[in-house]
Amino acid sequence: MTQNVMPLSEIGRTERKMMATRAAAQIPSLPGAQVQWDVLPGDDVKPFTPEQVKEILMSLQKPAVFCNMAFDWPALHWNVTCLAKLLSGKRILFRIGRKDIDTAPLFETECSYAEATLEEFLAWSGGQPSCSCGPFIAYDLCKYWTYADYKYIAMLFEDKPENFQDMRWSDFGFPERNGRESTLWIGSAGANTPCHLDSYGCNLVLQVQGRKRWHLYPPEDSSFLYPTRIPYEESSVFSRVNVINPDLKSCPQFTKAKAHVVTLEPGQVLFVPRHWWHYVESIDPITVSINSWIELDADHEARIEEAITRTLICAIKSAESPSASDSWLNPTEVEVTSHETNLQYINGAVSAYLEHQKASKIEHKDHGSHGTNEISQGPCKRRKVQVNEEPEDFKSISCESNLTVVKTKKLETIPFGQNLFQILPQTWEVNSRGIAENNCKELLNENDGCFGKLHHAEKTPEIISDSGTLVDPGCSASSPQAVISTNDLLDCVLNPQVISLMAQLLLERASV
Repeated sequence: MTQNVMPLSEIGRTERKMMATRAAAQIPSLPGAQVQWDVLPGDDVKPFTPEQVKEILMSLQKPAVFCNMAFDWPALHWNVTCLAKLLSGKRILFRIGRKDIDTAPLFETECSYAEATLEEFLAWSGGQPSCSCGPFIAYDLCKYWTYADYKYIAMLFEDKPENFQDMRWSDFGFPERNGRESTLWIGSAGANTPCHLDSYGCNLVLQVQGRKRWHLYPPEDSSFLYPTRIPYEESSVFSRVNVINPDLKSCPQFTKAKAHVVTLEPGQVLFVPRHWWHYVESIDPITVSINSWIELDADHEARIEEAITRTLICAIKSAESPSASDSWLNPTEVEVTSHETNLQYINGAVSAYLEHQKASKIEHKDHGSHGTNEISQGPCKRRKVQVNEEPEDFKSISCESNLTVVKTKKLETIPFGQNLFQILPQTWEVNSRGIAENNCKELLNENDGCFGKLHHAEKTPEIISDSGTLVDPGCSASSPQAVISTNDLLDCVLNPQVISLMAQLLLERASV
């Protein structure tokens, strides 16, 4: 079997299958769990079989919420009190941000960080004496939120693998998937993830404790969300819009975006389709959720696009003057990789794609094509850096080049009802907290650009004229109000549409 160099999206997904299991009856019901779900007493029949759910997932083109599909999962007892006992004082990295509402997104590069136990988090979120709050003592609960986000359960419970079975993604048609392929999120009120899309796969999210509000936007609205790769992390394309409090003068096209908003309740499972943008915020004092990214056949091409993006941003930002450096690398990224390493990733991703296409043509010869959203069994979402984790050897990572596609038929009619409801779009005014329509129109007429504000330079001693000579901007009445920066250039060069075109051109060249 051919081996190819792989991007960070594949790290940590090749562990051998866990052998130890435990029955749900052996899971103790800990005090204070306060689990909520919609199933009626005595009703232990799930509305859909695993095969039916798989068909639904294959057919869904918009986000939807499943009800009564996880009421018997032991993971529904995983509130913070339960987790604090299970993890026995283990220190976890929390991201900390202010609750102030700004017009710009609060990226991870702008947050504070602290390692703390869940006992300390509970004391702080419950307003207990500061002596029991540990590192949170410096943060006023009224002014700050904390978020233990993106915590891989395989790492948190590496010494307790029996807990992996508390997540039963087999109910959704994935018999081999459990906690080992899942991620844990624990936050206080206001904790949020900036609006972004995931380059790989689709997403299933189980809400365990508290409620979270999701703002989702379809892929076709990407240009209205002003995509950027700064801060950079593999597999995430961020939006430069604060979707809760947008700066319409800088991002006027955002008024055209169609928000699909839903409040996810405990016991419900949200399906996020491929490339849907999402902003997520905790609205209760404590929230816990568990998710799993599901691999798709289209991820083969996405790996090429991510490899191209990494190569370009590392090359351009590394060439920038050190005095002009900014926090462009997300804290979740291990390092800036060399040009040689990045080219190695591009070649590996292209080779893997071509091999997969060749295998698919043979496999589908008598069955026809199933499209780019086929669900696959294999690695997907990149693994972010965790507490006390040693950086991986970036050059030595390899993976199998082909994924096994799970063939499922698409439904002509999706059975929406009380156990499965779709998330419908809202008007922009409702999503943006009632900003008047006439104000939006004024701003649209004032600035209808696609890339928003340019980054102002503190000092711009010279610019290049049409003739190619250097001129003093202060000597020209027609000089621009701002100078195009490296980040402005990257927002254009690394635009998802541009990168997709580059990937297609590379594949054409490699296929000759």
